[in-house]
Amino acid sequence: MTRVLCVAEKPSIAKSVAQTLGGGRVSLRESGNKYVKNYDFRFEFPEWGWCDVTMTSVLGHLTSIDFPESFAWGNCDPDRLFQAPIMTKGSGSDSAKVATNITNEAQRANHLMIWTDCDREGEYIGFEILEQAKKKNGFFNLNNTYRAQFSHLERSHIVRAAKNPIKLNKNAIDAVSTRMEVDLRTGASFTRFLTETFRARFKDTVPKVVSYGACQFPTLGFVVDRYKRVKSFVPEEFWYLSIEAKKGNSKVPLTWSKPSLFDRLVALVIYQECVQFSGNQATVTNVSSRPTSNWAPLPLTTVELQKCCSNIFKMGAKETVDCAEKLYNMGFISYPRTETDKFPKNMDFKSLIEKHAQSSTWGEYAAALANEPGKFRTPREGSHDDKAHPPIHPICFTDGASLNAKQKQVYEFVVRRFLACCSKDATGSLTTVKVRWGTEDFAASGLNVIETNYLDIYTYSKWESSKKLPAFEMGEIINLSKAELATGRTSPPEYLTESELIALMDANEIGTDATIAEHIEKILTREYAVKVPKGTGRSKVLQIVPTELGYGLVEGFNQIGFDRISLTKPFLRRELEGKLRNIVDGQKRKQEVLEEIIELYHQAFVQTKQNKSVVLDSYRKIVESNS
Repeated sequence: MTRVLCVAEKPSIAKSVAQTLGGGRVSLRESGNKYVKNYDFRFEFPEWGWCDVTMTSVLGHLTSIDFPESFAWGNCDPDRLFQAPIMTKGSGSDSAKVATNITNEAQRANHLMIWTDCDREGEYIGFEILEQAKKKNGFFNLNNTYRAQFSHLERSHIVRAAKNPIKLNKNAIDAVSTRMEVDLRTGASFTRFLTETFRARFKDTVPKVVSYGACQFPTLGFVVDRYKRVKSFVPEEFWYLSIEAKKGNSKVPLTWSKPSLFDRLVALVIYQECVQFSGNQATVTNVSSRPTSNWAPLPLTTVELQKCCSNIFKMGAKETVDCAEKLYNMGFISYPRTETDKFPKNMDFKSLIEKHAQSSTWGEYAAALANEPGKFRTPREGSHDDKAHPPIHPICFTDGASLNAKQKQVYEFVVRRFLACCSKDATGSLTTVKVRWGTEDFAASGLNVIETNYLDIYTYSKWESSKKLPAFEMGEIINLSKAELATGRTSPPEYLTESELIALMDANEIGTDATIAEHIEKILTREYAVKVPKGTGRSKVLQIVPTELGYGLVEGFNQIGFDRISLTKPFLRRELEGKLRNIVDGQKRKQEVLEEIIELYHQAFVQTKQNKSVVLDSYRKIVESNS
């Protein structure tokens, strides 16, 4: 009988898929690694009929790339790493037994099917699996290796994926390979140089390793840029007209249509003209009411999930992603690494919503949304589609008994966000009154919320009626209870929050939806930045500020004055990401991109080496100024 070897990216995915495809009739064998199991069962594939199937897994990457021993730390000048040969090796102590298991199982297989995550990284891990399988089965190659496309672990979805496999994407594999080589060469060369340079000058006052990363430093650059803006901020005094209308028993503050003025004399002249022209009275020039809406949220992406959990629950980006990954592996939500904010046209929303009718918390809302006419609304569509995974959404209901506190928060957020997406916008009526005092226009608005709709389930957002405006009429002369020239002072910006940093990284293509959290975590664990609390209770926020070392490194690199690039700005990494997309689209070749990008980094390295005293002095001055 035909034998099919299926390989997943994680043991939990292998177990779940095996149970689904095997219909519960699955036998288990050990693999040689305590985490990885081999699951044997039978399944009918459309192309091959009934087959004996073995489902196993890897533990992420099977291999990594590195330099030969002759180019190890201390054996060569870091400059040589830009052209040094690269070798492939096992990714860790557990990889050897996992790799051997794949080789042995592939030896008896007629077909190989990859079940890794459907993103670029998963494509590359699939290629690593193929390379391992080929060691004892030369039949396998990129043209006859299959890969399953799936975004969650619901039964019908997994069966459909098994019966409709595609081929591995060679271009995506090349793109990942390119990124890995660029990161290895740049990271190793700059890290060795910085470490040796700083340790020689400052010895025990800096970490044992002063590391560099092509995404890590632009991330740190954002933190330092905001920190400098805060520290260098000089408040300025400004002036504005402030009036308040008296209508019956109500006093209505009105806002000046002009921006505040930084010239007191100009503001005073305008104020005196208004007093001279109109005294303490103003004329109503317009009264209008119009319907208004508070839109239901867009479908959930990875970046949006991280930003929301940071703002709402004060959770770190990495903690959020880890919780979401766990929920996915348990089958409760769809694949949590996605850039897509539009659902597929054939999405069965009703069946997904109905699963949540059993919830003691949101079940009543879910039942009404699924069954009451006029409640459901097809979710809005965003402008992003990564063509790999749908937006993050719940797959199965859980009461949370098997989850920890943080996982419960993330799961409930995903559910409420999905139900909100499927709900109607909140509606209201906005009344605006405009008045003229002297030569100047002022306005006030009042909101009356009519239908809360999605806000009933999406409790993380507020939209409430404001104080009701009294009735005004066109042309009416109203008395002013206050008319004065007021003054204020500009306020400094705040230090970056993690949510703001995520947004900056996403907008500037520093990292992907899957790696943004890792880059933030790196600048924290490598002591380039720290989180500091501001406020207390519900208003407490965590802000990210640079350490002396982080600040000194960024300022030092900025002072070098690179010819066409910057190592602390997003431009070079953004250029690389664009070229990686070109590789995936077939517009550029791997070697062409490698030569272009590595040459740019090498030029920057040479300049850094020539100006190392600039970086060292930058750090020294910062330490001395704080001592």
